[in-house]
Amino acid sequence: VYKRQTNISEDGCAFDVMYQDDRQGRLDWPLMGQHNVENALAVIAAARHVGVTPAIAIDALAEFENVKRRMEVKGVVNDITVYDDFAHHPTAIETTVKGLRAKVGDARIVAILEPRSNSMKMGTHKDGVLPALQEADDVWLFLPEEIEWEVQGDWVNVRHDLKALPREVAKTLRPGDHVLIMSNGGFGGIHAKILTTLAA
Repeated sequence: VYKRQTNISEDGCAFDVMYQDDRQGRLDWPLMGQHNVENALAVIAAARHVGVTPAIAIDALAEFENVKRRMEVKGVVNDITVYDDFAHHPTAIETTVKGLRAKVGDARIVAILEPRSNSMKMGTHKDGVLPALQEADDVWLFLPEEIEWEVQGDWVNVRHDLKALPREVAKTLRPGDHVLIMSNGGFGGIHAKILTTLAA
């Protein structure tokens, strides 16, 4: 069984790969978060099963380019970084926010979420959404009129107007902020609109 040693960076971007107490190598890659560490270990184990040595698998993963919409940096303006992530249910949201928190330390995280999937719109996961966002410093939740959620918490900014949302968020941002936008859809091009507003 492959396991990581305690020699791991806080954000999960670098860690030692161990097999039966023997160090197989160190993976240093651009992905972050515990879920990606576990995915890497599973890939290394599967590769070994078909004859690929752990050293070769580790080297290959170090060259891996992440897929689109997984903590993808959409732009940086005035030292404010805007990310796009496909996270759209509480487990993925929590892992994504925690991964970013580990990467940025005490820097401010502004999370913006669009509950777009059918299960989210129906409210199936609504009770898990706010706890999943606890690591964020500021939370914006876009709820179209057809989504009838009761949201508790004065630390959550609920908005129903997607057109005004980018401007409202941009007004609250300051240098050093990390803006994490989560949706499984295009979210009305909010990423570009926030970056354009910041640049102006």
